[in-house]
Amino acid sequence: MRMRRIVRAGRRIRQSFTHFDNGPELLMSTFRSTEMKFRTKTGLTMYAPNVAGARFPIYEINADDVYRLGELLDGLPADLTAVDIGAHIGSFSSAVCAAVPGATVHAYEASPSTADWLERNVAANDLGDRLIVHRSAVSDHEGALEIIDNGEASAHNGLTAPDGSGVLVSVPCVTFADIHAATGGRIDLLKSDAEGAEYGVILTSNPDHWAGVQRVVMEYHPVEGYSFSELVDFFDVLGLKLVRDEPADRPGLGNAWFARATTRAA
Repeated sequence: MRMRRIVRAGRRIRQSFTHFDNGPELLMSTFRSTEMKFRTKTGLTMYAPNVAGARFPIYEINADDVYRLGELLDGLPADLTAVDIGAHIGSFSSAVCAAVPGATVHAYEASPSTADWLERNVAANDLGDRLIVHRSAVSDHEGALEIIDNGEASAHNGLTAPDGSGVLVSVPCVTFADIHAATGGRIDLLKSDAEGAEYGVILTSNPDHWAGVQRVVMEYHPVEGYSFSELVDFFDVLGLKLVRDEPADRPGLGNAWFARATTRAA
């Protein structure tokens, strides 16, 4: 385990220089600062607290390319509308805006403290007209939802957060129907990292609201009473076929890509 941590730390140090424009600054900030400023190769500036749970999504998207952004966006309209459920500090949403100058992204973030960083990054990149922040959770009901929030922009805030990792907070929540309405009825691309809420959000949604969705990329989580196969079956009926599944090292956890046959990602 210790060796794995050393290897992972070494990879992140290397990626700080190969995938960002301010490697030396990042390295010094890791040891000296309470926050970090990342300058990506695509011209974005991203701020994050100097804690592992806040840093790693930036590396995942900009260095590891965990969502395979090029393939994901290939063939989608130049004026695409995307929805980011579980937007964290905006790494994915901002990357879409940088890759597709005509894109509009609706970013949903449940954690109040994380949403502050998300809004800061929207402002830092002057994306206020294209990256729309919704400070709310997405669930199977409208109203309020209780989640774990550690106050440090951890990507693990949410329903599946480990015990003792934060405090219980009540946040506003919306449904997929509300998202559909907010986008004016157009969604080309959906990314979801809802930390366990994905089953309630998707399986209770109106199938008609998925008619225009061309691609879905999502992280799925182990949630008692549900299985990933339910999501596969739901999307299959809608014409969104599973094109890639990358399980993690824990049962019920992984990343999955869905696409319509006419826009199927490679």
